[in-house]
Amino acid sequence: MSVSPPAAASDSTVVRGACPHDCPDTCALLVTVKDGVAIGVRGDPDHPTTHGKLCTKVARYTERTYHPGRLLQPMKRVGPKGSGQFAPVRWDEALTDIAAKLKAIAARDPQAILPYSYGGTLGFVQGESMAARFFHKLGASLLDRTICSTAGEAGLGAVIGGKLGMDVEQFAHSRLILIWGSNSITSNLHFWTYAQQAKRAGARLVCIDPWRNDTAEKCHEHVQLRPGTDAALAYALMHELITHDWLDHDYIARYTLGFEALKARAMEWPPERAAQVCGVSAGQIRQLAHDYGALSPAAIRMNYGLQRVRGGANAVRAIACLPALVGAWRHDAGGLLMSSSNHFKADTAALERPDLLAGRTPRTLNMVTIGDDLLREACPTFGPKIEAVIVYNSNPLAVAPEGDKVRRGFARDDLFTVVLEHFQTDTADYADYVLSATTQLEHLDVHKAYGHRYWLANNAAIAPIGQAKPNTEIFRLLAARMGFIDACFAETDAQIAAQAIAPDPRNGGITWEQLQTSGWAKLPGAAAPFAHGGFPTPSGKCEFWSQREMDAGRDPLPDVLLPHECAETTPGLAMRYPLAMISPPARNFLNSSFVNVDSLRKLEGEPLLLLHPEDAEARGIADGQMVRSFNDRGAYLCRAHISDRTRPGQVVALGIWWRKLSPGGTNANQLTHQRLTDLGGGPCFYDCLVEVSP
Repeated sequence: MSVSPPAAASDSTVVRGACPHDCPDTCALLVTVKDGVAIGVRGDPDHPTTHGKLCTKVARYTERTYHPGRLLQPMKRVGPKGSGQFAPVRWDEALTDIAAKLKAIAARDPQAILPYSYGGTLGFVQGESMAARFFHKLGASLLDRTICSTAGEAGLGAVIGGKLGMDVEQFAHSRLILIWGSNSITSNLHFWTYAQQAKRAGARLVCIDPWRNDTAEKCHEHVQLRPGTDAALAYALMHELITHDWLDHDYIARYTLGFEALKARAMEWPPERAAQVCGVSAGQIRQLAHDYGALSPAAIRMNYGLQRVRGGANAVRAIACLPALVGAWRHDAGGLLMSSSNHFKADTAALERPDLLAGRTPRTLNMVTIGDDLLREACPTFGPKIEAVIVYNSNPLAVAPEGDKVRRGFARDDLFTVVLEHFQTDTADYADYVLSATTQLEHLDVHKAYGHRYWLANNAAIAPIGQAKPNTEIFRLLAARMGFIDACFAETDAQIAAQAIAPDPRNGGITWEQLQTSGWAKLPGAAAPFAHGGFPTPSGKCEFWSQREMDAGRDPLPDVLLPHECAETTPGLAMRYPLAMISPPARNFLNSSFVNVDSLRKLEGEPLLLLHPEDAEARGIADGQMVRSFNDRGAYLCRAHISDRTRPGQVVALGIWWRKLSPGGTNANQLTHQRLTDLGGGPCFYDCLVEVSP
């Protein structure tokens, strides 16, 4: 819906929208439109968490929408796979041919067809609504969408019962904030504004992260631990809290389960032991524990960086125990926040219609292992060989681990691949058909957030450019050509948006019709969700000790699990590849989105690898030199930046660059592996050993 235009553009209109990208902030947008053209995108100044500010990326959204490289009509491959050679084709011809090929494969076994999607948009309409209906009706393989947050979700769920936590706006009133596994300035900008408010009011800010990122530079203290050692640090903090009796015994007695067992485990982790494992000083651990016990309210902002290692879920479990020990949950400005997703209730059954499976139980494939899975032959344990992949809202050639296997899988001549896209990405280069999709400014959607508690509407600001179509319309048209006549395939985007918001007390009566006009609405509920217990766990308490984990044959207490690849677990491998590589996001990219936006790529410059001066000197590498980072899985060429912002024995590869925009045609995921996290089946992107040479 339109709102009053800005004074400087009286002949224009302003349309309410929402940022669709995979970021906790989910900003409320105001899109200025003149003569049918979007001429500006700004943050809504009235939306409390957006407060009129956008990140550098989304502030340039018109540049992305009107990019000269936009795909504005369907394309059919005319050259070898990977060559990027395509010719325009009519929608009718493309859809008819795609449907015919899918029908032929489905006649043999529909599980040979795989959807592949993730967070290109987080909207309920253009994400998994019409697309999920299509694949359920078809009986295609199911996709376990694990590539971002499932390890952290499993860890958080085991302790507090779900993706729940503080109201982000309350961080402004905290006295101590631990920013754990997050470069908030890059990946959670609006939380950072609240942290800055708290800092100006006298709060202490501590960043816990393996490299001195932009956020760590702005905090009072940086705890620079080794990747994958977060659980050991959390236990050492517990050791000190218990030893010095910096505890809220009343909260523990009333609202927690398993304290004595947790205490016994924590006593195994004095600061000296954790210091050796984590690579930080025992004194720093002791001081951090003292501050956490003494400064109230204390708050923890976890993000997903810390769970992208073998023991990531258990690390989240251990950290999630801390607020209950000191009674931080009693306070509006105390506790923790990793995700706010479960404060909302979306009606996923209405959106995705799993009933269309009609009793079938297709196999489920983990999106992290797409490289291996595309190269598998049919067998009883795996099922049919994958014969077709439909990719939407994702770019697996850039973002999936062990990139050479992913590339070889998509390069198969016998694999039929369809990609819905805005641009000719690395993955699109390997498609048989590329179908031109609309951007957020051209379609309707509804969004919840995972970093705050507001539902948001996205109204289409402009008509689709060229022949681009929304994801929903593409899957509607495909469904019609497949002969799917169920009424749900005729539902409009507005009808789907209305279904997304479940009639649940958590949503407080918020409706789609209300959101279309207002743009956003906040959920009801207390700022301190667990001030009086009431955790959504089986016991109703914060479960330090988990019966569910024990019943599943796992450790009922949080465990310390070091990375798949490190000196302690794989000493032989560490002799050959002695450097731990992490690949956090570059400031001006969001996963692989925005990499092709010229102004943002100019800000980043080129792919960089941060090396500590000691490691560079030992290898004869000079600052600015081109280097080769490599292991048994492949090699990645980039420019060396010698810096003490990383630790000795650790390199930082800022990503995620498109392969074809990188020297050598690879990116950091050429080096990452496909092994999974302890819980949740997530990826281990920051659990990777390499060597570097000039």
